[in-house]
Amino acid sequence: MNSRIRLLLLCILLAFGALLARASWIATVRASALSAMAQSQTKAPVVLPAGRGTIYDDMGTPLALGEQATTVYVDPGEVTQPEREAVKAARILGLRPNDVFKDLKTSGTHFVYVARKADATKALRLSKLALPGFHFYAEERRAYPQHSVAAQVLGAVDVDNKGAAGLEFSLDKSLTGIAGSQTLVRDPFGRAISIQNVKPPVHGKAAFLTLDSKIQANAEQVLADTVRKWHAKDATAIVLDPKTGAVLAMAEAPNYDANAFSKAYGRGLTTNRAVSDVYEPGSVFKVVTIAGAMSEGDITPQSRFTLPYSIQVADRVIHDAEVRPTETMTVAQILQQSSNVGTVTIARMYLHESGLKKWIAQFGFGHTTGIDFPGESPGLLPSYWSGSTIGNVPIGQGVSVTPIQLASVYGAIANKGVWVQPHLVDHIQGVQPPAPKTRRILSESIDAQLLQMLKGVVSDTGTAEAAAIPGYSVAGKTGTAQKPGPHGYEPGKYAATFVGMVPASDPRLVVLVTVDEPKLAIFGGVVAAPAFAQIASFDLQYLEVPPDQPLH
Repeated sequence: MNSRIRLLLLCILLAFGALLARASWIATVRASALSAMAQSQTKAPVVLPAGRGTIYDDMGTPLALGEQATTVYVDPGEVTQPEREAVKAARILGLRPNDVFKDLKTSGTHFVYVARKADATKALRLSKLALPGFHFYAEERRAYPQHSVAAQVLGAVDVDNKGAAGLEFSLDKSLTGIAGSQTLVRDPFGRAISIQNVKPPVHGKAAFLTLDSKIQANAEQVLADTVRKWHAKDATAIVLDPKTGAVLAMAEAPNYDANAFSKAYGRGLTTNRAVSDVYEPGSVFKVVTIAGAMSEGDITPQSRFTLPYSIQVADRVIHDAEVRPTETMTVAQILQQSSNVGTVTIARMYLHESGLKKWIAQFGFGHTTGIDFPGESPGLLPSYWSGSTIGNVPIGQGVSVTPIQLASVYGAIANKGVWVQPHLVDHIQGVQPPAPKTRRILSESIDAQLLQMLKGVVSDTGTAEAAAIPGYSVAGKTGTAQKPGPHGYEPGKYAATFVGMVPASDPRLVVLVTVDEPKLAIFGGVVAAPAFAQIASFDLQYLEVPPDQPLH
């Protein structure tokens, strides 16, 4: 009996010793791990997403903003009737039942997206069905309430609300906020009982653009009508304030709904051609030649030249657009009638290769403007000069520019010879905007003479009578350029351009219109000038710019 008692006592001592050792091991070696496990079971960190900043136009109209959405996901292990649940979820969310069924049947995971950033109302309807395995959480998605207005300028964000294109990309750092956090304390049954350690999110900053949504929408509508009328490939327009460099509109046709960026990207519609695409400008480039020659040599708008219909320049024959006899023209008439022979003659007499290169650089061609938009092209200048180069560059051939370069140059002419860097962003919320860069490219006297000559282009003796606006003086220049291809200029393919300033007495606006590959007609004065007149007429009335000429 004593031996049995001693054995039992020994067993009890060993058991208590084992328990004591286990308790000591748990209290020391395993303490931190078990504490962390307990914390994870009772406390859960929760990320508080930061909202993306809103993009506004110059009048405070939202162009891009965040709206409430709900992400739907499923734990396949909790699903009881996958076929039935897939049909119900697909019908409410507008998805294909087979796709949802595949999600519900996914193995080896407890998390599968069914719909990322679904419509919050639809997701709420689905949640009320309480389908086993379906779970929901709130997210923000990007929305563009003006739909197609400025779509190519605004760009897009990816599924995680990070900027992927356009201003959404270039302004991503400012628009993106800093996520917050909080700790959710739960009871043993998983029910929330309190919230601790709250760190609120810092939402992204708002961006205020120079664009005016009404001016932008009107320009887009005019371009759409112009493309349709002339069966053109596409068209671009820019409305610029020459004194401040503010871009009031940067329009494209065809355009697309900014809420459907991925579909438009597949169709090649998302490129902002005003900034990234280059083209040979044709006669609108002649202001470089004429202004440079007047600045360099003893030549005025009244200087006269006897000009044949055509001239030989190295291996090329340069001729005017319309057959005419040899006649005497002033510099003003050469510009107003867009004489190729007259412009090349002036370039050969007063500029030569070195002078022309100097004035091309002076006007900023071959360099980016520095506009606050990603992917700007610097344009293309001749890589080498041959004997015939002096016969094509002065008239806008053999050199390629972007529409924003061209608009900013005419902006300088409208601004008494001072170039102002164009920009799309007025300011970021809480940030003082930098002053736009400026530089003088022409003297005031030469610029005044050039502007006066450009007014003649829109007269009944010029090439752009269709650009006239009742009650307002208009100055500008037409351009009609054949498009180059891999084996020379392509027959039947042209770019028609008009750039104008209004009112010419004290220009408030510069409007550029370029139409790519128009049919039925090809000339800038016929195709692009009427679109200029429509855009500028609306803008002048909208901005309440008073007329500077009597109505006849």
